[in-house]
Amino acid sequence: MAREVKTLTVVNCSMLREELPALERPPFPGDLGQRVFDNVSKYAYRLWSERATLLINHYGLNMADPRAQEFLFQQMEEFLFEGGGTNPTSSGPPAKGAPSK
Repeated sequence: MAREVKTLTVVNCSMLREELPALERPPFPGDLGQRVFDNVSKYAYRLWSERATLLINHYGLNMADPRAQEFLFQQMEEFLFEGGGTNPTSSGPPAKGAPSK
């Protein structure tokens, strides 16, 4: 009986700066979703998912609010592509553009 072998797709991860397993599909529609798919490994995206949870909880973001979505997408770009983003555990003022609670 023939067995289908799944090939492992890799990506040169822009965040972790090495060739790693890629996401299986874009994480969401649109240009940013495609950019993430093309340039971010599944490991880096998992790190982003953990950071996103921290941001949502720390700032009490309502993800139905377009301002909260915009803030989170901005933070995603900074985290995955610019090596930064807001550190929600710092005691400083809210991040620029962070919706108020």
